Amino acid sequence: MGGREELLFLQAACRACHICVDQAIIPEANPTFEGRWGAPFFLVGQAPGPVERVSRRPFSGRAGKELDRWMVRAGFENAEEFRRLTYIAALMRCFPGRNRAGSGDLKPPPPAIANCAHWLEAELRLTKPKVMILVGQLAIARFLGPGRLEDGVGHRFGDRPVMIPLPHPSGQSRWLNDPANRERLAAALGLLGELRMSLARTTRSRSNSDGGSRQPPRVRRATTTAMRRKA
Repeated sequence: MGGREELLFLQAACRACHICVDQAIIPEANPTFEGRWGAPFFLVGQAPGPVERVSRRPFSGRAGKELDRWMVRAGFENAEEFRRLTYIAALMRCFPGRNRAGSGDLKPPPPAIANCAHWLEAELRLTKPKVMILVGQLAIARFLGPGRLEDGVGHRFGDRPVMIPLPHPSGQSRWLNDPANRERLAAALGLLGELRMSLARTTRSRSNSDGGSRQPPRVRRATTTAMRRKA
């Protein structure tokens, strides 16, 4: 079985998973993710929200619209291009539910994250992304260890893949109320823009070697000057 076929098999198995329901962690299974073979970017979030529970499409609510705007700022032509080039998954694949106050979503429980871990590990093994976008503190901690958002957002980590931390685009977050944190976000989006352009140049070089048979999508230069730091 080739890599593409193995990924399709894995995705079908993930969509059919109901282990967290069987263990009474959640009342309903609705595994949510999206991505295709060959996507150079891989985004890891926390968990689907109530809108995603219905749509079964990651980041399809208000937070997703804000994320799409961020990616256009980063240099993607539009939200459609960003999603075409990005495999979007989460630490927990199903909606964890609302908190008792009804003011927000529950944090993914550790047993659910543990149950879902093998899906994420297999996807990364098969897709071999060049860039990972870590959205929110839980996803950042999963790959970079615990720490403050201020210490991660605006910097790049690793090499293969490069990891770019981002805050969560939820409107409930107050982190971006601080102007310094908005600058950190702008720096992170600038880094993503540079990586996007680098991947476009690689595609263009390969196209030229094939006689120009393939044309890479137009990429707009990100205007933000980005800070750099390697792990």
